Amino acid sequence: MTHPQSAPLHVYRYGPETSPRVLAVHGLTGHGRRWEYLATRHLAEVPIVAPDLLGHGRSPSRAPWTIEANAAALAEVLTSSAEGGEPVVVVGHSFGGAIALHLAAAHPELVAGLVLLDPAMGLDGDWVAEIADSMFASPDYTDRAEARNEKTSGSWGEVDEDQLDAEMDEHLISLPNGRVAWRINLPAMMSYWSQLARPIVLPDKGTPTVLVRATRTSPPYVTETLLDGLQQRLGEQFELVDIDCDHMVPQAKPEDTAAVIRRLLDR
Repeated sequence: MTHPQSAPLHVYRYGPETSPRVLAVHGLTGHGRRWEYLATRHLAEVPIVAPDLLGHGRSPSRAPWTIEANAAALAEVLTSSAEGGEPVVVVGHSFGGAIALHLAAAHPELVAGLVLLDPAMGLDGDWVAEIADSMFASPDYTDRAEARNEKTSGSWGEVDEDQLDAEMDEHLISLPNGRVAWRINLPAMMSYWSQLARPIVLPDKGTPTVLVRATRTSPPYVTETLLDGLQQRLGEQFELVDIDCDHMVPQAKPEDTAAVIRRLLDR
């Protein structure tokens, strides 16, 4: 069972009602409830907090729309009296991976380790501009079927029907013009796409970090610059794991993802 917290971000909680051991950070255009299947089916014994990022889901849409603003809001969640302020393993998918790296750099005392799931950081500026232009030109859909088809024909093609149905139920909303759209703030999304082309930020040298690379993502989100930077900075504290799937790693391969998270928690 989940419920929102009285923090600046809307937060879902999973697992035992104790201080969290995992902070799960969703990707761009996503929401915190995307972690529900992974948390309840594969990590039920682990207390997890999963916020909606700024401009996403049920969280506020206040500016600035930056990686730093989200990292600061996540730090506030972790240091609230309800969460206890203990270090956690931060699991970040895609854009959430970039935010996780910034959180670890700015607040190393809050981060026990990192699991970066096909993180999006330091990407080619022309590529992200194309994606942003496409979203801006077509921000909504005729109906639920069209929205669903976009998912299944893209990176959600490997995700099972139960998770896809939950995504549609939670994240798709009706617009006044009779069309439907995702529960996101479009101006914030435009700003966030630009953030993905920013230079890479690395965690402290002692931060245990697992980078999960989705081998079917084309072009790849994980750049050689990020991979080399993490290897050189972290040495034996760094591990690279390749998983045979497209970009939606925690949804397409929840059992494999849970195994990676549990292994880092057990260190």
